[in-house]
Amino acid sequence: MNKSLLYLLVVVGVLTSCSDSYSVQGTSSIAALDGSKLYLKAIKSGDLKNIDSCDVVHGQFHFNGLLDSVRIVSLFMDEESIMPVVLEKGEISIRIDNTSRRVSGTPLNEELYDFLTRHDQLDNELSELSHRHSQMLLEGEDEDVINEQLSLEAARIAQQEDSLVTNFIIDNFDNVLGPGVFMMMTGSYPYPVLTPQIEDIMSKATSKFKNDPYVKEYYQTANDIQAQQNGLADDGTVPPPPPAEGPESPLPPSLSQNPSLPDSIQSIPAE
Repeated sequence: MNKSLLYLLVVVGVLTSCSDSYSVQGTSSIAALDGSKLYLKAIKSGDLKNIDSCDVVHGQFHFNGLLDSVRIVSLFMDEESIMPVVLEKGEISIRIDNTSRRVSGTPLNEELYDFLTRHDQLDNELSELSHRHSQMLLEGEDEDVINEQLSLEAARIAQQEDSLVTNFIIDNFDNVLGPGVFMMMTGSYPYPVLTPQIEDIMSKATSKFKNDPYVKEYYQTANDIQAQQNGLADDGTVPPPPPAEGPESPLPPSLSQNPSLPDSIQSIPAE
């Protein structure tokens, strides 16, 4: 074989290999993580699988491997999910410290964590209402007036949160972020349900989003359960819904509650 052609084939092979790989560089200033083993987990064939692992050494950790497709995975320490990560081309950077946790360096990770940061801000505003309630009581304000005022505030924040999540999913119907955040949003439900928010999203959904395996199964099951609940059993009672089935999500369990994190980083927000 001509040497020039052989050299060209080698170069092409190297470039192809690089383009189909991922690289994650991580840093942590949290002592509890040092010496720990971290895992990247994703759903494969209906099960949650380890796809990569590494040790944290002096606050540094690194993952790399072949990238067959862009996907959202989750960074785990033992059995505890720490944070979602989009595996995509480019140099992915993870930073975990005492005040924040963030994945950056690639477009989808930047977009996801901008969204999570805003969502955390709204959650903090909602949590702050409890503190304001106590403070206003100490200042001698009428409790009925306080409750009315703070209820309006809570409703406003909840509406902003719903709009944030809905618009983010709609804007990302055709990439991994849309189905991923839909999975986070529905993660706290005891079984698949149809809410006005979900119906609104599905009424605008693209074919690609509707055919995502998780979205498709969730929506079909939710419709089946609703149809069952709309009918009556022989004794006139509404039959109970079946428990939710399907693979465990590699993502934080819900957008309405804090992800399950090790105690040392339980309160660290996404930045």
